[in-house]
Amino acid sequence: MDTIYTKPKKHFLAIFSLLFLSFFLSINLVSAQDGEKIFKQNCAVCHSMGSNKVTGPGLKGLMARVPGEEWLLKWIKNNDALIKSGDAYAVIISAFDASAMTTFTNLSDDEIKSVITYIKDYKEPVAATPTGTTGGGAVAEEKGVNPLTLLIGVIAFLIIIVGVLRGVRHSLKNLQNEKLGIPEEESVGPWSEFKIWVSTHKRTTAVAILFIVGGLLSAGWYSLKDIGIYADPAQHREYQPGQPIAFSHKIHAGENAINCQYCHSGVERSKTAGIPSVNVCMNCHKGISKGKLPGGTEEIAKIYDAAGWDPEKGEYNKPSKPIQWVKVHNLQDFVFFSHQQHVKVGKQECVTCHGDLKEMTTAKQVQPLSMAWCIDCHRKTEVPGMKDNPYYESLHKKLAEKFKNLPRDQRKYTVDKMGGIECGKCHY
Repeated sequence: MDTIYTKPKKHFLAIFSLLFLSFFLSINLVSAQDGEKIFKQNCAVCHSMGSNKVTGPGLKGLMARVPGEEWLLKWIKNNDALIKSGDAYAVIISAFDASAMTTFTNLSDDEIKSVITYIKDYKEPVAATPTGTTGGGAVAEEKGVNPLTLLIGVIAFLIIIVGVLRGVRHSLKNLQNEKLGIPEEESVGPWSEFKIWVSTHKRTTAVAILFIVGGLLSAGWYSLKDIGIYADPAQHREYQPGQPIAFSHKIHAGENAINCQYCHSGVERSKTAGIPSVNVCMNCHKGISKGKLPGGTEEIAKIYDAAGWDPEKGEYNKPSKPIQWVKVHNLQDFVFFSHQQHVKVGKQECVTCHGDLKEMTTAKQVQPLSMAWCIDCHRKTEVPGMKDNPYYESLHKKLAEKFKNLPRDQRKYTVDKMGGIECGKCHY
């Protein structure tokens, strides 16, 4: 009997090993994802994963700066208690940076350890050049598992399981035949068995093929419709290319309250907002040679180099050269968009399309700028000041006549009511 049960035991051992391995890997994956999720919910507001300081310092190279993981766990858990305990390193940090860090006594030690693991294992996103853009740049690689890789892995895993279960079934069937005195069945290959099953289940096979083809077509449609769209808040995907000079919108537009139109002078009178020339930068930086952020002085020196300015002699004595800024917001060439029409006439704020740049260091695309997004905006946005705007005066009279029977609270003259979703308005 020992010989009879040898094969089934081997197959059950293989199944157990595969299930245990998949369970172990899934636990590690969940742990890593939890650390990232907790970090984004609690830490990303004040800390970047790079070297840039937001409210708190950047976390690049953090593990080399702190005494150890146990110390870091105590610091994150309750930094105030650690400082009051007289810990030397904690006291130094508190003296160096007056801004108080939030305590996270609501998080368990395991949750904090998962965050520390995420920080230790963090790798900079790999940059890739987007296809079909007009201004170069890079798209940050999305975090997480590639769906195609995950699908292939699942299929491979299922094939292995099916193979193991077929072997177990064959062994058990022969064991039963031996007890009944029936000759053992010959082993049939998986492909031959599959063909036999298909020939005897034609209707089921046809339905399965329809579902598979439909699924592939659907997946292809959703993949193709996202071509050229590099940001989507619904998918937590943002396009944030690096720039040749680390210009901070947060410092300029936020802390110093410099009006957007000062640098982007074409926004109210042109189709394009325009990229400021280096001379615009020099209007201020002739007298400001030191940066506020770490490395800021070196970045200002790049402006001097581009302008051909010698700060020691106070004169332009070197050849100037253009700054190769990387375009962040790209529309296809077949799309017409006018900043003047939206900002000057439509009274739209920059934040509508570009996000709150006053809180950004490096500019990033936060809205998809897709046709669906634009149409949805046109259906919701009212055009302000129509009665006092000569450009829309005659149109306003026509709309007032057209919708005069509607209740007053429903007379909203949104962009779509004045032809804002007609194909010819944006495509020509």
